[in-house]
Amino acid sequence: MKIGIRAHDLGKNTITGLLDKAKEFGFENLQLVFKKGFIDSNGNPIPFNEENAKIVAEELKKRNLHVAMLGAYFNPVHSNKELVKANTEYFEEHLRFAHILDCKYVGTETGSYNDDKWTYNPKNQTEEGYLETMKTFTHLKDVAEKYNTTLLMEPAWGHVIFSVDQLKRAIDELHSPNVKVTIDIFNLIYLGNYKKYKEIFENALTTFKEDVKIIHLKDFYVKDDKIVQCGLGKGIIDFDFIVSTVYKYSPNAVLVFEGVTGDDIKPSLKLIDTIVKKL
Repeated sequence: MKIGIRAHDLGKNTITGLLDKAKEFGFENLQLVFKKGFIDSNGNPIPFNEENAKIVAEELKKRNLHVAMLGAYFNPVHSNKELVKANTEYFEEHLRFAHILDCKYVGTETGSYNDDKWTYNPKNQTEEGYLETMKTFTHLKDVAEKYNTTLLMEPAWGHVIFSVDQLKRAIDELHSPNVKVTIDIFNLIYLGNYKKYKEIFENALTTFKEDVKIIHLKDFYVKDDKIVQCGLGKGIIDFDFIVSTVYKYSPNAVLVFEGVTGDDIKPSLKLIDTIVKKL
């Protein structure tokens, strides 16, 4: 099984600086968001485009690093429709040029009517919200098919595609080999269901099986009626269960650390690597 990390969790850096840091930690796979991870010599974000993709591709080859997924997350139900249009076009550019990085997958979540907060809004879990989101994903599915790239959809309880069942509906309706799935159990839980995280996770993997291409690894604990993310192994998640379940149902999915930063990176990697080696 392959293990990776969201590159900007290593800290913003130049292209060579960030890739060197990933290699130093021992990662071979990256979830890459250009504007969040890479900065130029003046500290300005480096956007994704054909030219920059070619530069990064060369540096990846030098280090034997691989892009498991390009992140181009955006909110398709944002109230600023000009922003939605611009972000949709930016996502299309990722689908068009992902091949330069030898990357098959471009991913996003499905948005919230709370705009930039990306949090729960009752309207998210309505038929109106579902249909509005699906207009965008139907279009992106067509673009993915055109460029022979794959769109990854990621559900989250506070977003429009808020459950495994809702995601299955979307995947079934899009009905395309160019649409697959990212699963993040942390995104699918809230105070009302977190104790059932194993059941929810196994349901997700038995539902989508080999269509799951990315698994986000996070840990958490509950304090003062709030769910708090923490380093892997410091919370309530049973990672022996998580990894063995992935191995059973979606063995080709890449395990990607997301939100694991600083001093938590090394022990988190040691924990998951030890579990993987036992399988």
